[in-house]
Amino acid sequence: MLDSLSLDQLRVFVAIADHGSFSAAARRLYRAQSAVSNAVLNLESVLGVKLFDRSGWRPQLTEHGQALLVDARAILARADQLKARALGLTQGLEAELSVVVDVMFPTAQLVDLATRFQQTFPGVLLRLCVEVLGSVPERVLSGEYDLGIQGSLPDIAPELSSHVLPEITLVPVVAPDHPLAVQRKITIDTLREHTQIVLTDHSGRTRGRTFSVFSDLRILTADLGSKRAMLLAKLGWGFMPRSFVEDDLSSARLSELDLAERQPRSRKMPLIAIYRTDAPLGPAGKWVLDMLLAAEKKPTSRHS
Repeated sequence: MLDSLSLDQLRVFVAIADHGSFSAAARRLYRAQSAVSNAVLNLESVLGVKLFDRSGWRPQLTEHGQALLVDARAILARADQLKARALGLTQGLEAELSVVVDVMFPTAQLVDLATRFQQTFPGVLLRLCVEVLGSVPERVLSGEYDLGIQGSLPDIAPELSSHVLPEITLVPVVAPDHPLAVQRKITIDTLREHTQIVLTDHSGRTRGRTFSVFSDLRILTADLGSKRAMLLAKLGWGFMPRSFVEDDLSSARLSELDLAERQPRSRKMPLIAIYRTDAPLGPAGKWVLDMLLAAEKKPTSRHS
């Protein structure tokens, strides 16, 4: 009997529940009230349960009706998603978009981007990955990911198209009871005497190279969360994205170091959107790139 279940019957069922009456649902669906009533009767027959109590002035969902309404909404949502994906595929829309982002990319911005993407492209699977340094371009160059947001590594491979995004503000921080926290105009020679927590990766692109590293005493990690934990534990000092430690600074869990001098690279970090030149972005990928560039008043392409 369930083979005779139709999406139209489910839409009528949901419309009655949402609008409170058979007549209101009929007006909403541009149908005759008799057609709406027949659709519900047929659905109840197929399911073998009574969905509405019709004894009162307005139909009321039965206990079974309330339970099955959740399933009906889910089925209709999946059906709409299927139709949207099929339509998108016929128009060249990607079935899946994969994006790899540098660990320095603000988490709140990533969540907002994913939320808006889901609302705009409900039928496209979004696959995200967080990497550090040379691992971001490696993932894009290998074809594993369509779009990358590169940050820690300043070099752009010639095979990649790139667009400069807004910079990330970096701040040197340390636990408030670390010896460096009370010093003023800290010199590079002084920094060398204390352990620095440094981000690293396993890609060959950064072998033998360091970025904003001043100390000979180092703890290496590839994860921003573990770096923060080690800073809080007084294991050393390090540069962090200000957005990532804003709450720690305001609550005095971390302190900003007073450095005597800072190189431009240690103050700001440019973020760069990258993708393979021989694999142009589709509609969903272009939308993501446009959203990333929208934060910049005058977006600049470094390679076209």
